[in-house]
Amino acid sequence: MCDVYAAKFSELVKIVERLRKECPWDREQTNQSIKNNLIEEAFELYEALQDDDNQKIIEELGDCMLQVIFHCVIKNQNGEFGLVNVIDNLINKLIRRHPHVFGEKKLNTKEEVLSQWDSIKQTEKNSLLDGIP
Repeated sequence: MCDVYAAKFSELVKIVERLRKECPWDREQTNQSIKNNLIEEAFELYEALQDDDNQKIIEELGDCMLQVIFHCVIKNQNGEFGLVNVIDNLINKLIRRHPHVFGEKKLNTKEEVLSQWDSIKQTEKNSLLDGIP
């Protein structure tokens, strides 16, 4: 199944990259010009989830995914970072924040998991601020 996901995801990224080359509107967009679209699409997804409407959920999840990919493609074309950086960062974060799954630590309840998540997140936040007066 992963091969199907990879192929479809690759096709989607290629389409967005082509739109950035060949569509005048898409080509002119910047992260700043489309940033509000992400909020709008997230809210539409929220409403679809509230309504428990699977067809709308599928559509709005796709729209949110498009926003993430669009922002990454723009950043990549600007030489700043790309989709692989975003995916790698997310993978590392999920593994780091789930030592009870990917490490030796054992947790038994969802409350313990949430407490651990919050603790790890706070530690990460504090380490980012180290050295700042």
